[in-house]
Amino acid sequence: MKRRAWGGRGGRGGEGDTGPVKLSRLAAAGGLAGPVLFTVAWVVSSLRQAGHSAVEVQLSGLAAEDARDPQIMMAGFVLLGAGTVVFGTGLGRVTAPRSAGPWLVLAAGAASIAAGLFRRDHMLLAGPGFAGESWHNQVHDVASGIAYGAMLAAPLALARRWHDDPDWAHLSRPVQALTLASAAALAVFASQIAGPYDGVVQRIAVTLPLTAEILIAGRMLTLPVTGSPAGPGITPSQGAPVSQGG
Repeated sequence: MKRRAWGGRGGRGGEGDTGPVKLSRLAAAGGLAGPVLFTVAWVVSSLRQAGHSAVEVQLSGLAAEDARDPQIMMAGFVLLGAGTVVFGTGLGRVTAPRSAGPWLVLAAGAASIAAGLFRRDHMLLAGPGFAGESWHNQVHDVASGIAYGAMLAAPLALARRWHDDPDWAHLSRPVQALTLASAAALAVFASQIAGPYDGVVQRIAVTLPLTAEILIAGRMLTLPVTGSPAGPGITPSQGAPVSQGG
């Protein structure tokens, strides 16, 4: 009896795995590029705001209408969102098909794009002549809230799913730790108890889950095509149908 699988571990055993391999690599590249480009954008934009310290202006304010070169931060939001959406589409290769993790990643990516396209009215939260908020400022606030929430929920869902997966278990605790630390930083930021250091706290809160995204994307690059939609630790050759012949 002869058994023929679709491909060996790593997707190198047959042409049928070419698409999944490319998707996995592309998704990982998005998960690496998005956070890096976003971080570069806010660092550059923070340094270009004349009359303000590098951490005085919140991230959303860097894309406001009265900010200097707001297109830098707008591009940062959009590139982060686009990279995260691509990243989310490939996570089905390493999570169960009904896992909430990839969908939360996609939500975070889409919300980040919206936050960049619909920007805040003013660089600072308060000042002379500020009267109400425009509709696009309100859309930005809603999109930012969704992005924050999804950025925290997605790593926790993924880490829980990977707890017993030998390919991913070693990332479970670091990803959880980064996410919980981010949640704590966001609580401090929302309470405004940090005062003039709110901008620093916000940057820390955002960078931590993006670091988790980079770790996950990096692991995707180092793994052959594992964790197919059949479940964690299942390779395409293990989870795919086989044909039998004499």
